[in-house]
Amino acid sequence: MIAVALLLAGMVIAVPAGAPVTSLAALQTAIDNASPGDRIELADGVYTSTKAITIRKSGITVAAAHVGKAEIRGSAGFVFGSGVSDVVIEGFTLRHKGRLSVPVDARKIRITRNNLEIDVPVIPDDAGGWIEVNGDDVEVDHNTFQNRTNEGVYLHVGGPPRGIAKRTWAHHNYFFNHRFNGGNGGESVRIGNSDRQQNSANTLLEHNLFEKANGDAEAISVKSSDNVVRYNTIRDSRGFLVLRHGHRTLVDGNVLFQTGIRFHGNDHKIVNNYVENTRDRAMVFGSGKEADSGPTSKLHDRPDRVTVAFNTLLGAGPVVDSDGGPFKPKDCVLANNVIQGSGGLVSMHSGSIVKYEGNIIWGGTGGAMPSNGYRSADPRLARDANGLLHLSAGSPAIDAAVGAYPYVTTDFDPHSRTGKLDVGADEFGGSVSRKALTKADVGPYAP
Repeated sequence: MIAVALLLAGMVIAVPAGAPVTSLAALQTAIDNASPGDRIELADGVYTSTKAITIRKSGITVAAAHVGKAEIRGSAGFVFGSGVSDVVIEGFTLRHKGRLSVPVDARKIRITRNNLEIDVPVIPDDAGGWIEVNGDDVEVDHNTFQNRTNEGVYLHVGGPPRGIAKRTWAHHNYFFNHRFNGGNGGESVRIGNSDRQQNSANTLLEHNLFEKANGDAEAISVKSSDNVVRYNTIRDSRGFLVLRHGHRTLVDGNVLFQTGIRFHGNDHKIVNNYVENTRDRAMVFGSGKEADSGPTSKLHDRPDRVTVAFNTLLGAGPVVDSDGGPFKPKDCVLANNVIQGSGGLVSMHSGSIVKYEGNIIWGGTGGAMPSNGYRSADPRLARDANGLLHLSAGSPAIDAAVGAYPYVTTDFDPHSRTGKLDVGADEFGGSVSRKALTKADVGPYAP
């Protein structure tokens, strides 16, 4: 903490090192006079801004003295100056107008342990979010995003024109109660845009909780390439986890209730996910309106060479479904999944080219899946103390996987998978039992 001299009514008042500042004017002065390594704290209270709080210094932390107890209202919040890096924004309750945006030339910004319920007006054709990531190596963690009622998203990974922000890491956030009731444009998280779909974002989205993600049919919308979406929980939401545009994304170890996973694009790997949807459509092979999307196309792209393997998929029939559209899935794989429900469990449009192997189904028929792609047997799933279904002793899924999938090295708990692999998201045994994320695991006050 630095000492700051304030000029008030002709008097110079020294703010001692280590003491929180007590006004937004003092906060701005402290930021302007900061040096790398300084931590500047704002005292508990409610503050009303009349202009942006601008951070032009690198290597500093700007924090609430106590998490959640310094609230900023008014016309604007924090703004990053050109070229800043290694800045942390920590612990604020943000209720102001205007988004929190990381500019293209900023890097290594961390936004952590804040509670956001801000007012961003809808601007036509504006794809931004409450937090807009345009610079590289940004970390967004342990925040709460809540109660959005208009069009727009909570967290958006954007970037420069015709480019995309690289290596965003978003983890342990709580995305809650998006109530926009329009048909499109209300995702909780959007990684990219249609015109950025072929850019490699390398975003890591993990350990986040989504509840009441009802602003869009997509709770998570991936519109870029080479991302990892893992260990997230979605519950009580109409929004799906959707690979809408782009290629080569890994979707691994997510836990979803009453929703599902849908994909377009090429060369994705969708493994180790646990989807319990008592309605239907736990896994949706998207069809396309074009075979391969161009770099700015907004049309649905046909999925090519997508592998859906080692998932536990529970629901009513059809549990595995495919969308309409003239361009059907091509050279895809559905392998070593536990699929349990009723009726025809797999529905795949005629003309789809899918390799089926090693699946275990129970409670219904194979539907469109050829008989050599599965066997019908009770997988002997048992609900554990955390409420999730795991394999029990004697399950026919144990050591029953077929084919070579060398990139599947863990299960959804995660445990290491060794030897001959088990079918489904769970590898039998192990000392750790996965649980779905709750509010205690994410947000500003989580460990």
